[in-house]
Amino acid sequence: MSTIPTAAGTIDSGQLGNTLVHEHVFSLGEEYRLNYDREWDEEEKVAQAVSDLNGLKALGIDSILDPTVLGLGRYIPRIQTVAQQTELNIVVATGLYTFNELPPQFSYRGPGEILDVPEPLTELFIKDITEGIGDTGVRAAFLKCAIDQPGLTWGVERTMRAVAQASAETGAPITVHTHASSETGLVAQKLLLEEGADPARIVIGHSGDTTDLDYLTKLADNGSLLGMDRFGIDKFLPFEQRVATVVELVRRGYTDSIVISHDASCYIDFFEDPTVFGENWNYRHISEDVLPALREAGVGEDDIDTILVKNPRRYFEQGS
Repeated sequence: MSTIPTAAGTIDSGQLGNTLVHEHVFSLGEEYRLNYDREWDEEEKVAQAVSDLNGLKALGIDSILDPTVLGLGRYIPRIQTVAQQTELNIVVATGLYTFNELPPQFSYRGPGEILDVPEPLTELFIKDITEGIGDTGVRAAFLKCAIDQPGLTWGVERTMRAVAQASAETGAPITVHTHASSETGLVAQKLLLEEGADPARIVIGHSGDTTDLDYLTKLADNGSLLGMDRFGIDKFLPFEQRVATVVELVRRGYTDSIVISHDASCYIDFFEDPTVFGENWNYRHISEDVLPALREAGVGEDDIDTILVKNPRRYFEQGS
């Protein structure tokens, strides 16, 4: 057993319970919001998030891992306010979300840059994990980076190496956004391991966007967890195919390699209407639709417990 910081205090890993490994509370451009979103009502948005998360808790989910990091509008004081009003555990991350360039706060500083200094991203991530994010007192429990269709761009590589170095230094696990149809999960996995990350403490995010079992089993055989974490985003892959892929992975003996989630948000400003990606893209979909479908397809309760409870717990406990 290990201890895990959350937005409302520290818990034991045994208290994670049923865990969704990739859910955002708020996904937004904070700078855009401050300057242009005239309809934003802080109290209303917080109240809606509290209601959504309490509803999720009532459905039997005990914890969410929130990989909202720099580039996705992370604002921990708002998350703290929400966390104080729900019994559901909100586990927060550090890292940086980019498919291409680094923000100017980092692009001029770093190894080989104009100001040739040790990687400032690594230092920042380690501080978020060991001391806390800003002056909030909330420590990050895991790390997040991304690699999408553009591949291993300069900004992506710097971020990913910094994430891996911070993981190797602190033991914090990693989740990485990937583009399944481009098989960028394999690129990420290789680079993270080069920098000393533990493959068993890496979730290859958005693995569930593909039915390519050769690709998925290769990732799993290399030791990492498969993030089947976009249930509800039917525009990327329909519900039936997402369920069938998990069922087949279980049938082939890969239950220990599966974690699940929606990649949903209480509020997201990326689109005027998020349901364009799927009418069921919300926190309730797994509890109300996915788990019943898995059971109907023959996935047993022990397997479901492994996916929802044991695998997320092991993600944090591995090597501790």
